Amino acid sequence: MSAGNQVSQSSRPAATRYGRRTAVAALAMSLLAVAGCGNNYRPVITAINPVGPAGQPTKYAVAISDPNLGDVNGTLPGLVTFVDFSGDTVLITANIGVKPYYLILGASGSTGLTLNQDGTVNSFGISTSLLSSAVLQTTLLATPADKPLPASIFPQGTYTYITQPGRSSVAELSGSPLTLQQELAPVGPTPVYIAGVASAPRIYALSPSATTGSSGTASAIETAGNTITTSLPTGVNPVYGVMTADARRAFVMNQGSNNVSVIDAQNNQLDTGVTNGIIQDPNAVAPIWADFAPTLSELVVANEGTGSDNGSVSIFSIPLCSALSPTGNPNCNVNNPIDATGFGKLVANVQVGKNPLMVGVLQDGTQAYVINQGDSTVSVINLKTNTVSATIPVPATPNPTFLAVTTGTPTGKVYVTSTTSKFMTVIRTDTNQVDTTISLQGYGIQVRMTAQ
Repeated sequence: MSAGNQVSQSSRPAATRYGRRTAVAALAMSLLAVAGCGNNYRPVITAINPVGPAGQPTKYAVAISDPNLGDVNGTLPGLVTFVDFSGDTVLITANIGVKPYYLILGASGSTGLTLNQDGTVNSFGISTSLLSSAVLQTTLLATPADKPLPASIFPQGTYTYITQPGRSSVAELSGSPLTLQQELAPVGPTPVYIAGVASAPRIYALSPSATTGSSGTASAIETAGNTITTSLPTGVNPVYGVMTADARRAFVMNQGSNNVSVIDAQNNQLDTGVTNGIIQDPNAVAPIWADFAPTLSELVVANEGTGSDNGSVSIFSIPLCSALSPTGNPNCNVNNPIDATGFGKLVANVQVGKNPLMVGVLQDGTQAYVINQGDSTVSVINLKTNTVSATIPVPATPNPTFLAVTTGTPTGKVYVTSTTSKFMTVIRTDTNQVDTTISLQGYGIQVRMTAQ
């Protein structure tokens, strides 16, 4: 700076110099007063953070689709698509095996597995950075050309179980990529599904009989040693099963005999609390799927019907007692934990649309959603009144074949796919109206949620 631009202290007006000295002196006195004798003054700064609504857990809808559907000679890879729950946006799409037909997620929601018609099983991490090259693939044992392909996957901790109706066995795999350890047999002639939960000491492989009209079987697989201990009789043509979260009861949908078998999984026997281990709904035709309403202690069962008329949903009460039940509870004997009074009672039979295939229950126990393939609708059941509160057309996803439901704030969502459409429909659970549709690039096969 040049001398001409400098201003000396002595050249400032006297009043200004006096005012500055006074201010400095006052500041010094105040600091001494605050600091006290012998202490150094340290200013304290307190940050005030903005307070907003609690963050929502990250969760995704995971869907698989097939660009080849309808083309028996198609060789394009299948697709797995992750959709953001909060924003209904496609986050990533990766290639999987040719013609995928079954999808399941691990209990933690961090891994996914698919069965593919090219004889492979894929495994992958649930990550928005997933690359096609990170999708692992394992070739399954060959199935005779005239026999059905592997039907379902059940992952449980270290092991993954795959039902193989074409080989009359259950494949037990482990490792990464999955490697076959052994084939479990006998498990019935055509095992199609496994009923279990991640923590269960035993799970059940369900198989129809080789003889039309005969009882099927539920074969117990002990998960500690991967051995088969018991084969229990079920109704005719068991097709699906669910197990309670505490692994105490398993329920088997018997499509051929129009009833539900109940297994006491603790004692590895049919439930003695209901007649012949069966719960009945005289109005049910062809039970095909089920889900729990845990806050209500209810089992919600979708009945397919004849296909030409309306199907229905059966709602059963399934309360269980435990050693923690209050001593004064007249419905429970605390010294012998068994089915509580009213277990297996039919609460309601609710008529829905034509040819219902699946039911999904919001885990807060408020509503159940049913896809009706025959009339391209979704029925909404109010679980407080056990009535249909809405019927939602899904024109972008005609003849729906699969759904996934989840709660959320301010709204939960229902995801609907169809093997006749490349669009997935998303429904809000607060308004029970279609929110949006999402392109999957291939024909929608199945969709699962990483969290309920």
